[in-house]
Amino acid sequence: MGSAVAPGLPSCESPSFFGRLGASKRVLSYSDCHSPLFPGDQDLLLAAAYVSDAQYNRNVPFETAPQAVRLYYFYNHWTMQAATYFFICVDLSLALFEEPALFPLPLLATSIAEVLCLTAFFGRLVHFAKVTPQMVFWKDTKNICIMVTIVLTLVDLILYGSLDAVNIRSIRWSRPLRPVFLINFPESRQIRRAFRSIRNTLPDILYVFLLFTFSMLVFSLMALKLFGDRRVHSWQFLHCLPRSNTPRVMPAYDFNWWYSLYFITYVIINTYIFMSVFLAVVYNNYRKHLKNEIRKLAYLKRHKMIEAFNILKVKVGPEFVVEEAQWRRLVRTVAPDMSSGHLELLLRISDEGQTGHVDKMNFLRLADLLNIQVVTINIKRHPLEAWVPRVYQSSASLLVQKVVRHRIFVWVFDVIILINAIFIALDEKNPFVSYAEWLFLSLYVIEILLKLYTYEPRAYFGRKQFWNWFDTLIIITALVATVANTTIQSARKYNSQQILDIVLILRILRLLRVIVTVQRFRVIVTTLINIGPTMLTFGGLVFVVYYAFAIVGMEAFHGKVQFFDPNFTTPDALVCGNPALKGSAFSRGRYCKNNFNDLASSFVVLMELTVVNHVLLLADGFALVTHQAAKLYFILFHIVVVILIVNIFIAFILEAFFVAYSLEKSEVETAIEKKIQELGVGIQEEEVQDGKPTDHVDTKDHGDNKRKALEGLYCRIASKKYRTVDALLQWMFESEIAPEDEGPSLDEILNFSPSDMYPKNPNFENSA
Repeated sequence: MGSAVAPGLPSCESPSFFGRLGASKRVLSYSDCHSPLFPGDQDLLLAAAYVSDAQYNRNVPFETAPQAVRLYYFYNHWTMQAATYFFICVDLSLALFEEPALFPLPLLATSIAEVLCLTAFFGRLVHFAKVTPQMVFWKDTKNICIMVTIVLTLVDLILYGSLDAVNIRSIRWSRPLRPVFLINFPESRQIRRAFRSIRNTLPDILYVFLLFTFSMLVFSLMALKLFGDRRVHSWQFLHCLPRSNTPRVMPAYDFNWWYSLYFITYVIINTYIFMSVFLAVVYNNYRKHLKNEIRKLAYLKRHKMIEAFNILKVKVGPEFVVEEAQWRRLVRTVAPDMSSGHLELLLRISDEGQTGHVDKMNFLRLADLLNIQVVTINIKRHPLEAWVPRVYQSSASLLVQKVVRHRIFVWVFDVIILINAIFIALDEKNPFVSYAEWLFLSLYVIEILLKLYTYEPRAYFGRKQFWNWFDTLIIITALVATVANTTIQSARKYNSQQILDIVLILRILRLLRVIVTVQRFRVIVTTLINIGPTMLTFGGLVFVVYYAFAIVGMEAFHGKVQFFDPNFTTPDALVCGNPALKGSAFSRGRYCKNNFNDLASSFVVLMELTVVNHVLLLADGFALVTHQAAKLYFILFHIVVVILIVNIFIAFILEAFFVAYSLEKSEVETAIEKKIQELGVGIQEEEVQDGKPTDHVDTKDHGDNKRKALEGLYCRIASKKYRTVDALLQWMFESEIAPEDEGPSLDEILNFSPSDMYPKNPNFENSA
């Protein structure tokens, strides 16, 4: 590889972290810093690629030749991934500008944009082919899907453009395939895994679904015979499942009170019992298949770490190890932005006996160590203590600080918030209530000022102090709302009711401060934030399904229903622009805006169908303007989204919430915290904003260490957040995998032959 050095290769650091703390230290010598990398730069880059894949749970099999490794680094660079997502977003957003369009653009403009996107996708695919073994590339289904979709889209675009040139309108049948690009590129592995888990779950829940369908058909046939001449149809009866539609679908109740028992029995059996059993079966089977997916992911992660170890290992005594200098260079290559203090901390954890090398078991958990966010904190004195030390350290000042830190101070403002909630519910036109608003606002501002006086401001508004930022922003918002409200009321020329409504809503946000003060509320909200990436994954899954159904709905139903301003009383306005809707519940309810005339409107209709609100009415309306077969579209959407995806979403969120809510520290996290405390530089989350940890830091027997540590650097685990969704998923099931279990071979995990997965590398020939 010559003199070429990959981006991120380390340079030597100045005095080490432990040197600053006064602990026993091992500083790199000049020869360590300037000696050539061993066993070679290219091997270090290859090992770093494996570790990076393990850290971010990438399962891409790549060529190990030096040029391919460089291409693989470039392939995984954030700019390349951002560009891929940019073109995916552009491609998906074209539906906003194509007929039927929300913002119409000429066909030539949208066609050029789509061709550019397809070119970018093809280039990304070619880049992937350059770094992946050819046999593996052609066996990978997602690559075939991307290529086929590109070809079909080009064919459709050429045909549609040719017909449009001669004024013949046709259908863009390839547009529902656009989400294929979002699903099948390697960057979207979480969404792809969700689809795969659903696919694996389907056979398990099929029997329950068939039994559920059989029950509905039996009840529908019975209803057809009993109520067929009493304005009840089997189609209506099927929509008795959504509880909001129940009164509309049981008009037989008008004939006889006893008929209601039939519908009640149906709702109990199908809506409550069968749907609950269905959710239980979905939850159980989806969790089982998800566990298998994550177990394979964990095994693949260990295989990659073993490959990295085999590249860098040297024999010391009876065992193979990785030397400390090489370990440092590896970590610097994988995480070039890591602070020297953080790196030295991880080295102390990996090299437990301070032997100068890292054994295999400790090396294998490097990827987990890199995923734990360790924050180094520089504790500083309060600015007032530096500017006016005598005043800040006076007895009165210390009393104020003691009061602010006391729990009673928090309780007092909890009570104030509750009283404020009562006043917000009262009539704001009452002068007493108006003056009280200013009183509450003043108390909140005083609270913030007292906290800033007590706690060091830079620590109080630190990067990780989410709740402090949240609390302050709520108070600032309340201040702006109150001032704006007073200004608007005093300036008679501004009398917009919408502005006043917005101001009142902003004032109500003040009540959200109760989340900050009640610990249990904070725990729940923090848990929801922690599983946020997981929910976003399913959000992508739902978006893909919505997009496909929206495009199909636009092709089938656009222009069939028109929206008119509510003030219009013309005959067309009363029937939503379509005489077929005359006298229908759809037109009487003025649901004209619930149409498929553009992408945004289609998404709104699909959301209404997802929450199962007036499904019968919407389906009947579009069936009237097209054909009764249109109801199949709504039935299919209900089965796919409401019955299947929503239940799987609930199942996964339940599992993730249970794990995150009752989260205990992992073995790796515990090892980091233990080492932090052993070195006398530990600090708790709540102590950060205080700026005075001297009474709390457990420095054990470090003597001079304690004084040196208090002069500058402290460490803590940042939070229970996860860099990737995969990290949370692995956390959910990692306790079921033994640390020494290396799992099955790679060909068993990925269904590829070993020669396809990892071709022979000359540098591996001597590694056992």
